[in-house]
Amino acid sequence: MNAVAGPVADEEHSTLVEASQHWGVGWRRYFFPAFWLVYLGQAVDGVAKHSTGAAAVAGYVIVVAFAAAYLVALPLGWDPTCGRRLFWALYATAIGLTVAESFFAGSDALVFCVYVAVLTVAACGRSAIPIVLVITAACVLAPRFVPGWGHRFGWNIGLTVFLVAFAMFGFFMIIRNNIALTAARAEVARLAAENERTRIARDLHDLLGHSLTTITVKAGLARRLSAIDPDRAAGEIAAVEQLARRTLGEVRAAVAGYRDLTLTGELASAHEVLRASGIEARLPGAVDAVDPDAVEPFGWVVREAVTNVVRHSRATSCTVTVGPRWIEITDDGRGSGATGRPGSGLAGLRERLAHFGGTLHASGSARGWTLRAELAPVATERARVDA
Repeated sequence: MNAVAGPVADEEHSTLVEASQHWGVGWRRYFFPAFWLVYLGQAVDGVAKHSTGAAAVAGYVIVVAFAAAYLVALPLGWDPTCGRRLFWALYATAIGLTVAESFFAGSDALVFCVYVAVLTVAACGRSAIPIVLVITAACVLAPRFVPGWGHRFGWNIGLTVFLVAFAMFGFFMIIRNNIALTAARAEVARLAAENERTRIARDLHDLLGHSLTTITVKAGLARRLSAIDPDRAAGEIAAVEQLARRTLGEVRAAVAGYRDLTLTGELASAHEVLRASGIEARLPGAVDAVDPDAVEPFGWVVREAVTNVVRHSRATSCTVTVGPRWIEITDDGRGSGATGRPGSGLAGLRERLAHFGGTLHASGSARGWTLRAELAPVATERARVDA
């Protein structure tokens, strides 16, 4: 078991690394954090009020150093794959700079605590709650007991630290969920590709094994007969040619078939994607009831619907039900937003279904979202073609 678990863990780790890098590369790692550094202006103003000369220069340098440490540390905090030593070194540096700035900016240096709380939430998640409460309490009590800071409780800065930390907790949860979802999708795609390659290799082996063996035997027989019975040898060569042409046609048909989208395959992929996303999948055990001409269009419906459920619904369960010429996908997610403008995915799906003579109906309610596709009855299709 350990021999298997090691490679699997390594593959999961590499997939998570790629996903986290996708969510934090280039300017995107720093643009959002840098935007909120504008509130360090309060510390700059505090330095201007409480310090002059070399002391003021030191205060301004501390503000710049703190901003740099924060910008570098924040992406490391929400990235679950990076080494923690650098982050915690920068975290300790930020706390030390906060204390140092208090000598140059007075109580205005407490604005640094807001950013320290954000770093705490980024790195610790739910475990950050006690630390955030300690930081909040320190911001409330420090102005009351530190001489020259007004002798009043700092309720404003304390409330700011708490509310910002609470808001950023939700933000970082979204980032972590998106990283995990991206990693899950990449893993599902990799496994699907491996399974498809294995299936193609197996099927081609079964398809070509008998034919190539027969061709080899007949070619050898024709070679031996060429000297003693040329007419029979020519017949064997003609049989080899016919068999080779038929085998080539079967291979082409098989390869073309692999490019076709099937309902069974999409349901299997949907099960893996929903499971990886933490959504309960309630899927039909068999699709024998579906008409053969409905298999391909219903596969496209499942692909688009499940993609939307994973991306947008925030659902906990997704149910797929099928009939001979209809399919319905429902979830218990954010159905109230369904009445908005449809996306390009649904528009493209409607066009695809129209090609098969079908319709698509989408509706949302407080209980979730429903997507239903229907194909015209076979008799109606035949009457339309005859007309």
